[in-house]
Amino acid sequence: MNEERKILVEEVDAVDAPPKARVDDAVEAPEGLGASADGSADVRESFERKRDYLSGFLAQKPKELAGGEPGGELYEAVIDALKEIYDPEIPVNIYDLGLIYGVDITGDGHASVQMTLTTPHCPVAESMPGEVELRVGSVPGIGHAEVNLVWDPPWDPQKMSDDAKLELGML
Repeated sequence: MNEERKILVEEVDAVDAPPKARVDDAVEAPEGLGASADGSADVRESFERKRDYLSGFLAQKPKELAGGEPGGELYEAVIDALKEIYDPEIPVNIYDLGLIYGVDITGDGHASVQMTLTTPHCPVAESMPGEVELRVGSVPGIGHAEVNLVWDPPWDPQKMSDDAKLELGML
């Protein structure tokens, strides 16, 4: 069963270019859409892309942040205050060290800080939360500061910022 297969080849000198598609030629106005006053279809106007489709979006002004939101003035002042507190055993501030798990600020100036320590047996376990409370409470606009010491999730070196890792030679 040796079947011989042949491929026919046709040689051509040139090929005519296909006609260019024109949207105006292809689109018919749907019922009731794009009809002008005289009843003729104004397809081009109804289907034409509007060039200013982003103008409304781009003209919007960013909404003002409340002071207690991340990025707000009061929030950033609290973060700056936290960055002034250093761990006595490690030459890195507690914020970059990853000991601060969260900062919440209410509209009436109540700040709540969730933090941990590198270990429950840390020598500053009794004094560090008090220092954090004093520093945060001294930020103008903060009326009351509260520190919640948490152990879950436990701290590990991966929680440190890149700046802290660089400072400690870990990068």
